This record gives sequence, C-alpha cells and structure tokens, in this order.
Amino acid sequence: MSSSVLRIETPEAFEPLLLPARYKGAHGGRGSAKSHFFAGQAVGRCVGKPRTRGVCIREVQRDLKESAKLLIEDKIRSLGAPGFTPLYSEIKTPGGGLIIFRGMQDYTADSIKSLEGFDFVWVEEAHTLSERSLELLRPTIRAPGSELWFSWNPVSASDPIDQFLRGEKPPPNSAVVQVNWRDNPWFPEELEQERLHDLETKPDRYGHIWEGDYEPVAVGAIWTRQTLNEHRRSEAPDLERIVVSVDPAISAESGSDEHGITVEAKGRDGRGYVLDDVSMKGSPQQWAERAVATYDRYEADCIVIERNQGGDMCRHTLKAVRPNIRIVEVVATRGKHVRTEPISALYSLGRVSHV
Repeated sequence: MSSSVLRIETPEAFEPLLLPARYKGAHGGRGSAKSHFFAGQAVGRCVGKPRTRGVCIREVQRDLKESAKLLIEDKIRSLGAPGFTPLYSEIKTPGGGLIIFRGMQDYTADSIKSLEGFDFVWVEEAHTLSERSLELLRPTIRAPGSELWFSWNPVSASDPIDQFLRGEKPPPNSAVVQVNWRDNPWFPEELEQERLHDLETKPDRYGHIWEGDYEPVAVGAIWTRQTLNEHRRSEAPDLERIVVSVDPAISAESGSDEHGITVEAKGRDGRGYVLDDVSMKGSPQQWAERAVATYDRYEADCIVIERNQGGDMCRHTLKAVRPNIRIVEVVATRGKHVRTEPISALYSLGRVSHV
C-alpha cells in the first residue's frame, strides 16, 4: 500500500486486505506478521486521511504494555511517518486525530458509545473476544467508511470471532486471510530456530502455535498436527486424477455433524494430495450444490460416495443438481477406524501432502 507520503511493503498473502472492506481479518500462527501488517495499516490510514481516529482493542487490557502501542510507535519511526506525537496512553495522529488503546471489559453498553465517531478498530488477540464484546463493538463503529480489523490465532471453531468471520455465513463486505510464518518474507532466523525447536519438542502443539490450527483436543488421534504440517505443500504438482469425496451427515439440524466434502488428487509423482475441504452444514440441496460447484472448480474426474452409507440418497441428490455428473460408488466393508489406518500410515511415510 502506498500514499502520497508513505510506501508500506505488504506480503502477498495480505493483499486482499488492502481493498476497502467493513470487516478485515487475518488469522494464523506465530511469525506471520499479522500484527505488523495491521500496525502499518493504522499508520498508513492516519497519514492518508488526517484527523483519523482509531482504537486498538483487546478483550482484557490491564496494562498498556499488553497493547499494540509500542509496535505502532516502532512503525511510525521505521516508516518515517510525519505528524505523530506519542503520549503516555495514546498517540496523536496527523491533523488532530488520535489512536487509543482499550480493553473491551472496561466498557459498558453506555460507555462504548464514546467510540461511535472512530474510523477504525483493530482487535488484537481476537480469539479471546467474547460474544458480548463483539455484539457491543460492531454497531458502535459506524462512521462513514469505518472498518473493523481482527487478528488472531484460532483456538476453537466455537470462538465468537471464528463463528462470525469463518462460519457458514460471514458478514457481507468482509475480507479474511489465513497467514502463517511461510507467508512472511521477513521471517527472522531467530524465529526459525524457535519454530524448528517446537516442531521437534512440541509436536502436539506445533500446529496451533505455528500453523494457526485449532488447539489440539484429541488424545491418541490417528492423524496428528505434526504429521499434517511436516509434508504440507504451498502448491500441487502436475496431477493425473482429481476426485471430490462426499460424506453427508445423517441430518441437517443445527447440532448435526458437517457434510464432509473434500478434494483429493493423485500427482504424476505418485503421491497423494489433499487440495481442499469445503465441508459444511446445511440441507441436502445445499451440500449437493457445493459438491458440484467444487467438482467444476477443480475440473475433477468424478464425485466419490459410499454406496452403503446413504448411497442412493446421495446419488439422487447430486443427480438432481446435475443429471449427467459422474459418480463413483465405493463399498465400505470395514469400520471407519480400520479403514483410516492404512491412509494414516501413508501420511506417516510422507506420501500424502495437504496443499
């Protein structure tokens, strides 16, 4: 991003967040430069639009040392941004604006009205944001062209921010990116050593810390985060076969399991690749439409279903969306746990990669 005064280098993974949007989110693990990106955006916005008012929010902020204040001040210095005056508890910005730093738990339904004229809010560690805080904050930031920014390392799909920005129905006019250490062109050697140490000594926690995965909860899982991440690829090689696999849930109630819809491929190198997971909750019509759309997007060879797990229903539902779509039925003769073990072994041998 550039303005008449500043030129801010932006990693490619963050580029979708450079366009105007009401909601902007960046989630991922350590070393991804999420905080540096939003700190730079705060400085750039204040320079490009004098009198800008911004607030940096955490769910709980006991001390300014817990805030992004020092990081933003460092950005001001490194960018040579003019017109800023750092004070003890806030930063005065060009043209008479300011950036303040607050904890959401310090606000009530009445006191939060003081933020109504602010132009942007950046919520740090947004995975800790409560449902109440999110409900208070969203309608409060209402100035014309105002934006709400969120950065976080996901803990659980049930976290309010994940449900809001990564759930089935994210809000309109939103942009969300996943970023990790490999997306940071300035990832320092010191952090690389830390990452490798955690990969070796904390395999159960590595995926959450560095890859932005949810916190591990399963004990004795057939797949581990370490196995998934060790052989991850940024892009797939030449592929000779692509399939979409569909495993519908028994029901479409709010508490039902997701309908499993994934994309797998065999590379010309003989290895397996998992290209996408577009699983969802919803009606049979909705999952069938998504499966067919995914089939088209990846130019897949077929859709694979289980004959003895609702196969007739699954076939009829898919054919109702597209009568001539190619469907391959497989028969499961053993329990799921037994069937998954040889596939898990291929992962352990490094013969399957998630892209």
